[in-house]
Parts: sequence; C-alpha cells; structure tokens
Amino acid sequence: MATKQDHPLLDRPLYLFDLPQEILQTLELRADLNASLPVTQEDREPRPLQTNGQHGARDDTPEGSPASATSCAMCGLAFANLQEQKEHVRSDLHGYNLKQKIRGKQAVDEKEFERLVGELDESLSGSDSSSYSDSSDDDTDAGVTQRKDTTLTALLKKQASLADNSFEESVSKKRKRGSGKPPLLWFTSPKLPTNTSLGVYRAIFSPKEQVADSTTLIQTLQRKQLSPKSSKKQSNEASHGDDAGGVPLPNTLQHKPLDGPHYFLCMIGGGHFAAMIISLTPSITRKGGMEDRSATVVAHKTFHRYTTRRKQGGSQSANDNSKGNAHSAGSSLRRYNEVALTNDVRNLLNEWRPWLQTAELLFIRATGTTNRRTLFDRYEGQVLSSNDPRIRGFPFSTRRATQAELMRSFVELTRVKVTTIDELALARKAAEDAARAEQEASAPKPAASPKPSKPKPSKEEEEGLLHTSQLQSLIRRSKAPALISYITTNSIPPNFLFLPHDRPENYHAPTPLHLAASLNSSVCVSALLLKASANPAVRNLEEKTPYDIAGDRATRDAFRLARSELGEAARDWESGHVGPALTRAEVDARAKEEKKGAEAEKAAELKRREEEVARLRDEDKVREEQGRERKFGKGKTMSTAQPLSAQERREEEARGLTPEMRMRLERERRARAAEARMRG
Repeated sequence: MATKQDHPLLDRPLYLFDLPQEILQTLELRADLNASLPVTQEDREPRPLQTNGQHGARDDTPEGSPASATSCAMCGLAFANLQEQKEHVRSDLHGYNLKQKIRGKQAVDEKEFERLVGELDESLSGSDSSSYSDSSDDDTDAGVTQRKDTTLTALLKKQASLADNSFEESVSKKRKRGSGKPPLLWFTSPKLPTNTSLGVYRAIFSPKEQVADSTTLIQTLQRKQLSPKSSKKQSNEASHGDDAGGVPLPNTLQHKPLDGPHYFLCMIGGGHFAAMIISLTPSITRKGGMEDRSATVVAHKTFHRYTTRRKQGGSQSANDNSKGNAHSAGSSLRRYNEVALTNDVRNLLNEWRPWLQTAELLFIRATGTTNRRTLFDRYEGQVLSSNDPRIRGFPFSTRRATQAELMRSFVELTRVKVTTIDELALARKAAEDAARAEQEASAPKPAASPKPSKPKPSKEEEEGLLHTSQLQSLIRRSKAPALISYITTNSIPPNFLFLPHDRPENYHAPTPLHLAASLNSSVCVSALLLKASANPAVRNLEEKTPYDIAGDRATRDAFRLARSELGEAARDWESGHVGPALTRAEVDARAKEEKKGAEAEKAAELKRREEEVARLRDEDKVREEQGRERKFGKGKTMSTAQPLSAQERREEEARGLTPEMRMRLERERRARAAEARMRG
C-alpha cells in the first residue's frame, strides 16, 4: 500500500492553492466517493428575468441589483407605473408564483402560465371568464376573486394531485441518496497510486461551483492556483506545519489594499474573540537549504472579556432574558464586559473594512444569539451581513477562539487531504458480504416461534391479589378492627395464603398471622388468634411458625395470652412452638414487678450519686486543710499568717488537682455560693 512517503509527489504537504503541475493537470473527480444530490442544468444556471410585452423588459437590470419600486422581483417583470404593479399583484400569475415560492420551486413567466392553464382538464364557465374581463376594466376585486377561485384553484389542485401520485417515489429517492452533502470533494490522479485519493473541502468553492460538473470543477480548481513569492520577513509568516500556533505573527497593521486573494477567519464564543486576515498567496522560505511554503498573515487580533457565568454556563444576557436581571457585582461586571466586547469587535471590523470587502471568503464561527448579534446585528456602520454569500462556517470541530486555533483552522481548510484505501481488502469484504447474503437468501427461514404470551389471571386469582394487597396494607398499619371486619365481610379464610406465592415477602410471611408476627404488631396477632381463629401451627417455606418469627416479647406474649384465653384444646399450640399459657393477671404482676425493680434501681443510683458527692466534698475539705498547712506551716494559725486573697485561695485549692476534680470543685463552690445567696 502506497503512503505519502513512498511517492515523490507526496513528499511535502499539498497546499490547495499551490498544487504540483503533474497532479493539477491530471486531476479527476471520484464519482464513487462524491455522493451528492442530483442537480439539473436548469437548477445550475440562474433563470433570466422574463419580459412582458406590455410593460417592457428588465434585461438591462444587472444581476444581484435591487429591484426598482415598480417591479416584481419574483415574477421578473417591470411596470410603467404603480397602478400596473397593483394589477399584477392581484393577478393569477403572481398568486401562482407565490405558491411556487412557498413550495420551493421556480417562478414561471406569462407564456408558461398560459400553457399550464390551457392544459387543465376541467373547463371554466363562460360567465366566469366574462366576469373577469368586465371587471378588469373597472379594477374591482370581485371579478379577480372569482377568477382566482376558478383558474388558479383548478391549476393548484391538478398539481397537488400529480404531487400526491409521485410522493412515494420521491420519498424513496430521498431515503436512498441521504440528506446533505459530504464536507469533502475527492479527486484522484493517474500520477498517483490507484488507491490514493485527494480531498478538498467543499466550502472553498462557491455554491455554483459545488454543483458544477467534474470538468468545470477541476478547471475552477486550476484557476485558483497562485504563484508563490519569496519572503524575507520571517516575522510576517506562519508555517503550514502542524505546529502553526508557535510562529510569531505581526504586531503592527498597515492598512493597504491587498493585491492577491485573502480570507477572513473569525471565531467568537464564551467571551473569547479571535480574527485574522490571511493571504492565500504562498510564500517560499528557505530553512536548512530546503524550500518551505508558508502563508502570510496580514493582520490578526484577539480579545477576551469576562462574560460567561462560571460553573453555570451561558452568558449574562441570556440569563437576564430568561430569569430577569440579577443584582450582583459579578452580573454587573459581565454586562459591562459584554458591551465592551461588542464595541471592541465592531471597531475592529470597521478598521478592517477594506480587507473584508475584498476578501474571497469569510469563515465565521459565532455560537449563540448574543455572539451572532455582535457580528450581524444592524447598527450604524455595519460591516458584516448575515446574508453575505461569502460567509462560510468551519466544516469541522473547532476549539476556543485563539490565534493558534485560527491558524490551525486555516491549515485544515487549505491542506489537501491524502487518503489511501486498501482496495483488495474492500473487494474481499464485498465478496464475503455478497456470499453471506446469497447464503441467507437460499437458506430456508425457520418458522418464527410464537412469543409466549403471559397467561391472563383467572377471576379467583384477581380476587386473591386484591385480598392480598388489602390485608397486607391493614396489617402494616396495625388496623386490627378493620382487618377483622375485612376478613369477616369477604369470608376470607383465617389462614389465607398471599398471592403470588413466588414473591420474596410472601416467601417469609405467607399468611396474615406470619406477617403480623414479623412486623411485631401484637394487636393484630391477638385479633387474628382470638377473633379470626387463625392457626398458629401454619409454617412458611422456611418451616417456621408465626411464633418463631416474632421479634419482641410483647408479640410473643400475645400468643401466650391467646393460649390462656382459648384453652389448650382450641389450637395446636405445641406444633406452633407457642410458649406456656400466660394470663392477663400474670402479665400485669410481671409488669408491676418490673416497674418496682426499675424504681429500686433508680433509687439506688440516686443514693450512690449522693454518696459520691459527699465523698468528694470530704476530700475537698481535707485537701483544703492540707494546702493551708503547707502554706502557713504547722503550728501557725490564720490569725498570725497573712490573709490570702480570693483569687489566691482559689488557685491554692486547685493546685495539684486533675481537670475533672477542678470542675467538680468549681461546681461545688458555685453551689455553696448559690445556697448562701438563697439564705440571705
């Protein structure tokens, strides 16, 4: 497989406007890779303005010039006065062309319109025609309206029926050819290997050039070639290499008309703005004895203002429009910076106006309404217009608006893409796909097995599901009276099994008594045993009885109380693992004993705390006396020693104590002070 290094013509990167003559003279458009929409010759050439024998021709009007006040640009007619123009606006021809424009089709002249009207299958009545002729002299609206309701309506209905007949065919064609056009045009050359293709961005060409045939397109590409010029000022050059951002660019601008063609590149977004005027004529420089082609940057400028709301996204103006004006310092700063950025950009565009007017193409990336308004909104001295046919978008992804990104984008636009295709591998894959498709077509298709449908629940199952949801809801809320009432009203068996059985919660608690025991609902357990006659010996899939899964003593006591009230013969209590019978009196006596024990423990704890406080007081007194003896010596009394101040006395008492003992001492001191104040 050939690569760029294997062929001498591909040793250096190919610049779109300075291609080698060997490649340029032998270029061919690859029809297999350029899948574009079919365009007729009628669509390629602009339709000339039609003449009107009555009102005069407009052949002398230059293309693209604004229409005069008494003319119809849509129908291509000029009129002698305003009255004739008004009559034309009310005519069938103008109404038909207006419908054609809405449908995206071309307008017709008077001869073509008369031919279409003559081919109508349905005829118009004589009264309609006469009324139209009579009313044309009086310039009344009644005849015109009636005429439109006949001729124009019939013509539009006929075309609508023809469009309906070909609707399916047009839809299928659109699906086959896809939507849009590829961004690259692919060429090949006999001077290059057969599997090598050269790609050029479609945006470089004008809309007319893009839809031209291959010969015209190649001739256009040949005309775009520029003769290189030698350059001595290295500071004014930017290399076409991959590291384009590292080349120094000019800092001073000289506003002189440019001789050669040039592009304008601009990016704005997120408070960043970058613009560049770059010449397309390649410059030849010598580096290490070898020639290198580079592009000349005529002018460049970048701005940055803080306009984006950090960590939130979006501009301040967009946030104000959606939520109202914010009143923070940051919002005020961002509003000021948006206005300042707009003024800076517009002043720069006005300064570069001569270069922008002569630029071949304008590549602009402006994201968001605010940024597009900065460039294209109407203002005094407006430079850029959104309907300028030279404006292009970048046909590839771009990053932040910087000078280096503009240079990279220019290199990407003007560098010819070289790709190699392994045709042998493609042919092998195509053969394998064809063989696989043939094999699948010849193999008998197995009968599609019917999708197993979910069996519809029976009436009994639906009732069981309803009872399950209601019972579980009542038990979870401990609604014992409502639970018993629901079971009695609906004649539900006391040992009802919840549905469906394979649900995880029903595996652990399959009956109402199991569920009440697992939720520690003692009132529901008592109600189910005493009033609903539930069986405590029923086991779940884990072979556990309701008594086994009870979580607290109150729930287990509910089982034992029911055993005492119902008697031993009423239920199989032993199989249900229920504990010995327990009467209500025994439960109350046990509760009283537990209460007495709790009160005794509380009293003992209170007594222990009082003893501890008394012991601490005694220790504090002993420690205080020992401290006085160390302070004044043995045998000395307070009367012979110098008295201590209150602060010194507190420090002396606290000396040698741990932090906890100091806190206790301080609390005791405060308590004594409070008692003294109360006695006073």
